[in-house]
Amino acid sequence: MPFDELLKELQGQKTVQEDPEHLSFDRLFNDSFMGKYSNWNSFSEFLEKGNFQVETHEDIRNIPDELFDRHVARETQFANWNDMLDKATKEASK
Repeated sequence: MPFDELLKELQGQKTVQEDPEHLSFDRLFNDSFMGKYSNWNSFSEFLEKGNFQVETHEDIRNIPDELFDRHVARETQFANWNDMLDKATKEASK
């Protein structure tokens, strides 16, 4: 650990910054977000409706784009998964 970081941590000044690429689904697609932008109250309900089994970001990447984009367009206010993910990332980083 670099000296600067160690000093900040010891002084209690170090802040934890989350990598936007690896925010949890709970943080990105919280119940408030899902209730506002989709037909569902939670991200898990949204996934269940589409018969998707998702535990990790990798699971999402393994779903065929066309299939997931269609589900997003049908069940949310977004045209596709990337639009939904972008909006959730922006809202989570506020």
